Amino acid sequence: MKNIFKILLCFIAFTQVSFSQNYANDKFPDGTAITNWFKDYSKIQLKDLGKKYTITDFGVGKDSTKIQTIAIQKVIDKAAANGGGVIVIPKGVYLSGALFFKPKTTLHVSEGAVLKGSDNIADFPIMPSRMEGQNLDYFPALVNAYGVDNFSISGKGTINGNGKKYWEAFWERRKENPKCTNLEVSRPRLIFVWNSNNVQLQDVKLINSGFWTNHFYKCNNVKLLDLYIFSPDIGVKAPSTDAIDIDICTNFLVKGCFMSVNDDAIALKGGKGPYADQDKNNGPNSNIIIEDCTFGFCHSALTNGSESIHNRNVIMRNCKINGASRLLWLKMRPDTPQRYEYIRVEDIKGEAKTCLAVFAWKQFFDLKGRPDVPLSYGDHITLKNIDLKCDTFYGVENDPNVRLSNFTFENLKIESVKTDIDKSIINGVNFKNVYVNQQLVE
Repeated sequence: MKNIFKILLCFIAFTQVSFSQNYANDKFPDGTAITNWFKDYSKIQLKDLGKKYTITDFGVGKDSTKIQTIAIQKVIDKAAANGGGVIVIPKGVYLSGALFFKPKTTLHVSEGAVLKGSDNIADFPIMPSRMEGQNLDYFPALVNAYGVDNFSISGKGTINGNGKKYWEAFWERRKENPKCTNLEVSRPRLIFVWNSNNVQLQDVKLINSGFWTNHFYKCNNVKLLDLYIFSPDIGVKAPSTDAIDIDICTNFLVKGCFMSVNDDAIALKGGKGPYADQDKNNGPNSNIIIEDCTFGFCHSALTNGSESIHNRNVIMRNCKINGASRLLWLKMRPDTPQRYEYIRVEDIKGEAKTCLAVFAWKQFFDLKGRPDVPLSYGDHITLKNIDLKCDTFYGVENDPNVRLSNFTFENLKIESVKTDIDKSIINGVNFKNVYVNQQLVE
């Protein structure tokens, strides 16, 4: 019995060593090491966030019908003036307009608590902001953090954007003008974090945003752990409610999240326009990992664009896809110079209408007087270990303004209605152990 126990201990030790070695050797697609920061999934503890400022202890009433923006903001300001602390939303429903967190303040939404957004846009005063790849004056989000390092949102409560009125206004405008832009209808986001480092969101439910759900602009070291992100795609559909918009960020981890929204789930942003790469407000995304996530309905699980100029070292792995329109989408804007490189999607199971989509995105096309169409690039793109049922496997368009190179398809089991594959579109394409409808792709 003792010998069996020793053998078992040796086996466990061997397994742990083998796993840790493999994990330690994990690299980004360009070969650079994945740092230990990405391997730390520690949750923030309420007790470690400093002094608690429970909003009902500071003049906020338990009245779910009353807008309490001013009263809640006073609690945030008080905490900031006293050296910082955690703003606690207790059980109940609290209605608010735009809230602005200050340095050394964080947010905790208790289980059973709902921070609910106002459906009156007047409660979101216009201010300098960032939307759709451009800096402009726009409506803030319900929860805002401008230059708040170490900002966090924790707890098992809900932040509800209360977006139905905004969605209805958008669809009404679309009836009047089918070519209207997203910005023509006044709508707030749910969460906006700008120029902040070491940010962590965990466990909360983020639902029914009026516009984009989570938007991070010029942030470094961001972790999103075990979030539930939802907006409806039936009934009154929630337009443009991207789950996570990553806009000029470095070191970004999305782990264990559920996302089902009526637009892209994860979209990499960074700028748009014929001279977007020369604008100091624009820039690249790098070192992005999305893992252990589940995707419900969405226009795409992982989207590069449409407002994006350079994405590098992006990994999506160990995810389930349940009804996405696309698994991986490279949106190529013919009015914007773009480079999407070193992207790896692996260990995926589920269903999507299209596995890989690469085509020109011409919505709101505007060269702004530039005489030539800027070239865009997709390079070193890998799809590996994927078991997917879809309508279209290889949705790659032959575009004279796009240069595609070094695509690898490895260990794929695909069921697809459309099976056409034009390898000539990509310069350097490799198929290894790829089966489409049980037929090996040569």
